[in-house]
Amino acid sequence: MFGRRKDGRVLKNIDPMIAITPYLMPMRCDAQVMLDLKADYEKLARYITEKGAEGHKITFTELVIAAFVRVIADLPEVNRFIANKRIYARTELTVSFALLKDTAVPGEIEENTVKCHFSPYDTIFDVSEKVKKLINENRREEADNLTLKLTRLLLNPILANTIVSIAKFLDRYGLLPKFLMDALPFHTSMFLTNMASIGMPAVKHHIYNFGTTSLFISIGAVERSVQPGPDGKPVRKRMLPFGIVADERICAGAVYAKMVARFNQLMNNPELLEAAPEKVVFEEGLEYDENGPIRRSRKQKSQQTVSA
Repeated sequence: MFGRRKDGRVLKNIDPMIAITPYLMPMRCDAQVMLDLKADYEKLARYITEKGAEGHKITFTELVIAAFVRVIADLPEVNRFIANKRIYARTELTVSFALLKDTAVPGEIEENTVKCHFSPYDTIFDVSEKVKKLINENRREEADNLTLKLTRLLLNPILANTIVSIAKFLDRYGLLPKFLMDALPFHTSMFLTNMASIGMPAVKHHIYNFGTTSLFISIGAVERSVQPGPDGKPVRKRMLPFGIVADERICAGAVYAKMVARFNQLMNNPELLEAAPEKVVFEEGLEYDENGPIRRSRKQKSQQTVSA
């Protein structure tokens, strides 16, 4: 309450033009901007094959997540969110995504939604390890995380209306318990969906009004196109499409332009993700890793200042 939340810290030094946008566009559905982006599928596939020969089993989904994690290391403004018309710097870096569970009945489809925590210092190998571990824990038929338990509890319409209304109220004023924020996939830095796994194109998925998601990325089925080659002659290429939907209120358009350029660079040059970033930028001194914000005592801060 009064600007205090367990998942974010109110930004004080912010451009007035950015600060006023939540009052002009109070809901995320008011402020969705949509973008198409494509990466060279052949280059990514060759990279995955090369890493596989070295003993690293990397997937396209993991590459997208690793590229996003690196973008946040460079541009922390993209990891903001808006709650109750106030702009917050997120105190963690997370990605939510849905996965299909292994079922005993052939043809039966059951989904589970999970959320993975990352550090902005993570490499593609760190991201791959964390994602695989989380998937293995939640793909089993008997796996029941808190998200599934909560959704089954809400099958009763009257109970669902009551609980969701209370949850929205608590979330608006920063009173939602942290264990619920951790369980709900809507409180996340980015929501990712791999439409290619079911043969679908890259949809532009809406971002949710409930929760704090400011970015939704979808991976689509591979597209074939003809493009001019280095010699000017037409060349057949396979491209991996992405559908990106973002909350335009959290930062300036120039920052989003940098995000798109950096994401595009990383997806077309995945080897850049193999080394940890030399420098990670944090907003207003807010430092965090996959375990959350690193809080230092005043004594530790003063000692660091003296030593500097």
